[in-house]
Amino acid sequence: MKLIVSIPQQTLSLIKENQVVKSYSVSTALAGVGNEKNSGQTPLGKHKIRAKIGGDLPKNSVLVGRRPTGEIYNEDLAQTYPNRDWVLTRILWLSGLEKGINRLGNQDTMQRYIYIHGTPDSEPMGIPKSHGCIRMRNEDVIALFDSVPLGCEVEIINA
Repeated sequence: MKLIVSIPQQTLSLIKENQVVKSYSVSTALAGVGNEKNSGQTPLGKHKIRAKIGGDLPKNSVLVGRRPTGEIYNEDLAQTYPNRDWVLTRILWLSGLEKGINRLGNQDTMQRYIYIHGTPDSEPMGIPKSHGCIRMRNEDVIALFDSVPLGCEVEIINA
């Protein structure tokens, strides 16, 4: 099993036995692709799921610093914190597998806190809008979270 994220298509595909089992619309970085720290870009290359966070949380749970705040996202909360980069429901934290590309040094995906995570339903999918992470609909990230094991390979491609 593996995941393939296509930057141009803005999709995440779940692959089993060389077949696409499910494809999801996603949103990657508004700043494009790149592996440098503090770039706000989505890193390319081979990664793995280093941690799965939030498996027992209700849909729309707010996470800050990978910890649940106890809040459930809603419009009132959005208006109270208009500049928050909302991380909701589940986190699949990525770790790079390619030294000098997305692992160690100034390109380390894990140290950049790059996740696959849920986002408010008001955020568009299919167009780049994130700060570097891979955003998904909350229902989709729950289904994906429940389908993939820890250590699952994630390849982010610009094709």
